[in-house]
Amino acid sequence: MFKNVIVYRVAPDWSASAEQVAQCLAAAAFEPCGPTQEKAVGWVPPRGQAHGALLEAVDGQWILRFMMESKAVPGSVVTRKVKERVAAIEAAEGRKPGKKEIRELKDELRLSLMPMAFTRQASVAVWLDPQARFLVIDAASQAKADEVVTSLVKSLEGFGVMALNTQTAPATAMARWLTTQEPPQGFSIDRECELKASDDSKAVVRYAHHPLDIEEVRQHVAAGKLPTRLALTWSDRLSFVLTEGLQVKKLAFQDVVFEGTESRDGEDGFDTDAAIATAELAQMLPDLLLALDGEVALGTPAPAAPPARPPAAEPVDPADPPF
Repeated sequence: MFKNVIVYRVAPDWSASAEQVAQCLAAAAFEPCGPTQEKAVGWVPPRGQAHGALLEAVDGQWILRFMMESKAVPGSVVTRKVKERVAAIEAAEGRKPGKKEIRELKDELRLSLMPMAFTRQASVAVWLDPQARFLVIDAASQAKADEVVTSLVKSLEGFGVMALNTQTAPATAMARWLTTQEPPQGFSIDRECELKASDDSKAVVRYAHHPLDIEEVRQHVAAGKLPTRLALTWSDRLSFVLTEGLQVKKLAFQDVVFEGTESRDGEDGFDTDAAIATAELAQMLPDLLLALDGEVALGTPAPAAPPARPPAAEPVDPADPPF
């Protein structure tokens, strides 16, 4: 259900019942693109059933799904059609259209071709924890998460969220874990990492399927390269890649999580999947925040990652390992 998550803290002064939220979302339900419409967004039933509820409550957790649909005419097609139209005008009227007229032709042709364009859909799973006040969005990009947040703010009166800020910046903590080889309690370091220099060189070192408890990694950190991504496993139950922006990517639930579980809702398994995913993340996220020395109090600026250290007089510069 969740593969990449961006987590927000729900504003402390917002409250609503599941019924109130569902009613508000109905006003922003998804409608497919019209014939000349380039983009449409809205809320769809998270269970995937036609005309189903827009909010599913599973073990006290609220599950939503946001749909985005877009369609576009390939630029090469528009360019070809414009050239054909310009040639026809020159042949019929003996004149060459100006820049403004050509721009208008492009817009006209793009609009006329839009009904024939293929549509592309993408949906985003959303989990709202009304007790812990987490908003968790299954999005790999910040742009998608921003669209979801914008829709929620428009749909739910008084709703607001804040990005999670921690006492220790993720890059700083990850650098410490790699240097000392002492991950935080409950976590283990896996075999994927990206280190990036903050100086003008912008040097990047990537490790994949490679042990990280080696001197080479420590030397890169000592030379000023800070981790931007680090693979971790929590309690032998969840594996993921933590980013410098406190995003969780490549989330994978280990087999032990599913031992002894049985579908509680027939063939689709929606309730079981939602209950397992939210229960595991509800335990992991507080541990991750604790590993970063807790959240910053509201109104306090988030700490910045430290600047890169200047290299030693004769730095060790091992060859970058293959990705």
